[in-house]
Amino acid sequence: MNTATHIISAHVLPKSSASSASSATPLIAPIDAAALDLVRGRLTPRQLGRAGERYAALWLEEQGWRILDRNWRSRYGELDLIALDPRGEIVFVEVKTRRSSMQGSPQEAVDRRKQSALRRAAMEWLLDDAHYVPHQGTRFDVIAVRVASSGPQTTHIPGAF
Repeated sequence: MNTATHIISAHVLPKSSASSASSATPLIAPIDAAALDLVRGRLTPRQLGRAGERYAALWLEEQGWRILDRNWRSRYGELDLIALDPRGEIVFVEVKTRRSSMQGSPQEAVDRRKQSALRRAAMEWLLDDAHYVPHQGTRFDVIAVRVASSGPQTTHIPGAF
């Protein structure tokens, strides 16, 4: 895995949205609502993962990416996000969300076994004619979302494996 990582963005929550996301949703951008979902209340690990994936998808869209598919399942596992980057590459994005580093960094959770399963699932997705999109190649990225009280910090690792 590429060890040259850095924090791409640290999303600071808007001061006017200190209450619940549901009451503030019409007044704030979708990515701000997603950030609030991550930091408020208690979420189960599954809910935390889904909230992190939602946040990552919105973050990528703000960077000019087009989300092609989410949570696509195959016999090999699930592809969190499938996107078309601004250069026209299809990118299979594995999103890892953590509240702390007690279990290691989010990137470390994408071990060789997980990478192999993701490659197989991606091949299956690409071979399905229903998913055809003109593109300039493919790659696998990891987005690590670390949840802090000030908001999520996003680390994007292009070409992670």
